Amino acid sequence: MTATAELQLAPDRAIVLVGLENVGKSALFRNLARADCGDESNFRGSTVDCRRQWLDELRGELVDTPGIRVRSDSATTTLALEQLSNADRLILVVRSTDAWRELQTLLDALPPLRQRVCILHTFADKQPPGLDALQHFCRTVLGVPCLALDARRLDELQRQRLLATIEQSACLPINAAQLLETATPSGAPAVNPPRTPFEHPLLGPLLALCCLGLLFALPVYLAFQLSERVQPWLDSGLIQPIAARLESAPELLQHLLTGSYGVLSLGLYSFVWAFPVVLLIGLSVALCEESGLKDRITTALDPSLRRIGLSGQDLIPVLTGFGCNVVAVFQSRACSACSRRTCIGAIAFGSACSYQIGATLSVFNASGQPLLFLPYILLLTAVSALHTRLWNGPLDPVSSTPLSERAFLQRPTYRAVLWRLRSAVRQFLWQAMPIFLVICLVASLLDWLDALDRLGRLIAPAMALFRLPEEMAPGLIFSLLRKDGLLVLNFDAGQPLAQLAPSQIFLLAWLASTFSACLVTLWAIGREIDTRFAITLAARQATSSLLVAGMLALFL
Repeated sequence: MTATAELQLAPDRAIVLVGLENVGKSALFRNLARADCGDESNFRGSTVDCRRQWLDELRGELVDTPGIRVRSDSATTTLALEQLSNADRLILVVRSTDAWRELQTLLDALPPLRQRVCILHTFADKQPPGLDALQHFCRTVLGVPCLALDARRLDELQRQRLLATIEQSACLPINAAQLLETATPSGAPAVNPPRTPFEHPLLGPLLALCCLGLLFALPVYLAFQLSERVQPWLDSGLIQPIAARLESAPELLQHLLTGSYGVLSLGLYSFVWAFPVVLLIGLSVALCEESGLKDRITTALDPSLRRIGLSGQDLIPVLTGFGCNVVAVFQSRACSACSRRTCIGAIAFGSACSYQIGATLSVFNASGQPLLFLPYILLLTAVSALHTRLWNGPLDPVSSTPLSERAFLQRPTYRAVLWRLRSAVRQFLWQAMPIFLVICLVASLLDWLDALDRLGRLIAPAMALFRLPEEMAPGLIFSLLRKDGLLVLNFDAGQPLAQLAPSQIFLLAWLASTFSACLVTLWAIGREIDTRFAITLAARQATSSLLVAGMLALFL
């Protein structure tokens, strides 16, 4: 039967990409599917769920699976193996730089394969001289087609060659793993990523910490400079003229649009302070991920993180949380089962999402105390590490394999960085900002009904314990819904904030950002683990937050 006839008889087949972590499956998926999924990441654990895309050329669905981690109990490895039972064809992906070893490891990790198979060697631009021998072995002994390519830069000619290779897939011999083991030459050629200062036992962790600090400090500083210059123009050129035109409008409409919590007044003011942070941190993180630097950082910090109950692998979701906590919770599926809950706790407490960072920076600036952001972020990092260690203990040395592999450092591609940035901006504009505008409307309506004053009086005794005025209660309440809800503290153009002492402003920001994860994050945690764990996590976080807030109120 010809390939064309076979395609007509099997229109619903699945073609599954399978490989170890960090081999370039997502880049292949994106280039094959011609879908700007933005996931040609050069760091471990970038795919935490299966992506699917119908391919007309193959008359089947291309499936990108998470990277398989040998001897791992992570949810992503389980998910990848589960996809094999539904596959009609498998694309085994290994890196050209260590193809003999990786193919042997992959075949040992997989169950007996009955599907048709082809083998792809990525990182062909770094191809070692012994790869030709492996390709000859695959074609003549194993009887399956193979192809070497650069997954990150796949032109149309190479794409057509790849499609043809997939069409020529064939079944592996039952004893394929044994055949490969006996044929593997001693000292099989490999190209190892060059060593850098990150691998130095003493200098490496310090350099990694400095890179992490720069990764977020520089974007926040640039965002602050940009927002500080735009805000006066926005006040005088847009908000004030609109407020003047609405002076004769109904009182409720004025409250909703230009009042203390108005959609135009507070909403636009908050946008000016939050959006640059989202944009620049998104750019910074995308460059770090696409270059492979993030992988070097996680490996360098792995020994230190184990002392507080995490591993270098767990650091990837924690860093992702600085973009969005919910996405980070889902990405924790790549963590080992023994450390996943600890990782989620660290995300909920210490991963200040880009919306939270922008909102906090906005509050500090509105109060005239922008320099408070530095001690705030340092305290958040330190307490997050202490919180994680006290509630979970150190990581069992035998429960998780230490990270040792190094990623290749390479120049990020414009297309991947742009997509990551576009994705972050789209999420902010179409998800985060609309929800905050709804919060503004609700707060304006409650303010018009004097409900906020009554609510403030209700929790005034609790506020008084920390020497905080009751009119600041809405900021704390709305921050429980979303972390950027603390932006409502900027009401009346930040004038009430400017009358507070720096210690009170610091306490407000601390409680608003750490007392609890936002409700959406808690919902995601309950969905991923269970509701009981989400409630327990929230109680632990509130305890740690209040203890630190009490000490701050006592000594500041």
